Amino acid sequence: MRVRSEARRAAIIEEAAALFLETGYERASMNELARRCGGSKATLYGYFASKEELFIAVVRSFATDHLSAAIRVIATEAAHDAPIGKLLMKFAECLLQVVTDDARAIDVYRMVMAEAGRSDVGELFHRSGPSECIAALAEALSDAMQRGELAPFDPYIRARQFTNLTTAEVEIRLYQRHPEPVTVAEIHAMAERAVKMFLCGARAG
Repeated sequence: MRVRSEARRAAIIEEAAALFLETGYERASMNELARRCGGSKATLYGYFASKEELFIAVVRSFATDHLSAAIRVIATEAAHDAPIGKLLMKFAECLLQVVTDDARAIDVYRMVMAEAGRSDVGELFHRSGPSECIAALAEALSDAMQRGELAPFDPYIRARQFTNLTTAEVEIRLYQRHPEPVTVAEIHAMAERAVKMFLCGARAG
């Protein structure tokens, strides 16, 4: 029974993703989703209490769930007291790998950008993954500041600065119809450049 329920939930998320991408968050209706899923609204609400909750599930599934891998990298390196440069390098490579490797994730990002000025979809998106990633990185940066590796500063601002540096070279993919694949070697080089640029401004001394 549990397997069938999980499969049904995954199928609803898949249909909801297609609907959100087609119509946008505000115009998507639970009635239309129920029709596409071949069930009733009552069934949908049995899995998701609201359209907001369903949207968060879609975002986590297709666009931000992979950030958990980047968070695990931070935790692992921090547990081994890795130098901040090594931690940032591994984090950047992990982040770049996931943001360049999934066409559906790019589609969801685009939809969020289009809807952000008209609804709360941007805040929902941020809370569903990116904010957790920033918090984990900020904690690691704060530890590095306490060890004297980095100059004292607001760790949350530093975390946002580093993630923006990391994705700066691939952000253009959001505006391209068919982004070119990115190789492992290119990801490594981009991560290296981001870490070097960041440490030039943030390192103590």
